Amino acid sequence: MAGRPREFDRDQALRRAMLLFWQHGYEGTSMSALVEALGIASARIYAAFGSKEQLFREAVALYEEGEGGFAPRALEQASLRDAIGSMLRDAVLTYTRRGRPHGCLVVSSASSVSPEGEGVRDWLASHRRQRTAAIIARLQQAQAAGELSADLSVQALGDHFATVLHGISVQARDGVSRERLLAMVEVALAPLPQQG
Repeated sequence: MAGRPREFDRDQALRRAMLLFWQHGYEGTSMSALVEALGIASARIYAAFGSKEQLFREAVALYEEGEGGFAPRALEQASLRDAIGSMLRDAVLTYTRRGRPHGCLVVSSASSVSPEGEGVRDWLASHRRQRTAAIIARLQQAQAAGELSADLSVQALGDHFATVLHGISVQARDGVSRERLLAMVEVALAPLPQQG
């Protein structure tokens, strides 16, 4: 007869699930892989998290509170060039960290989903749009403060930096080195005025 099931640490299970989703994406992470990584039966996973999708959403929230939360912190810096530069450099450092999956969990997980996963795809797209909106808002703040010329399109510039940010994830996932990506950041910052 089986003994009592071992204690279940929900936070530890969520962290393991986050790493699995980060490595393999939403679609690429099967329930059997989650069972193996978390060390508990699927019934206990469903009881604790409700569904694979809900577990994924919690895993993304955990990611954004930790490793993936660098962008909002960077954008708070006083100088626009420091803010955008830190955001992009922190992306490179996060997405190429040893012992962690490469790339961004939010960007990598959405590359392909089945029709059943459209809700997840749309939810991830809204996360990326929010990041773009935050970058544009920071540029508008800088323009209002006179850091950027009044005739500059902050939307186009924000889209540029969001594309670079998301592209860093893809490049890191493809194995482009940290050194190359950091060198690219300096090129990406060229549209911003140099600091006095």
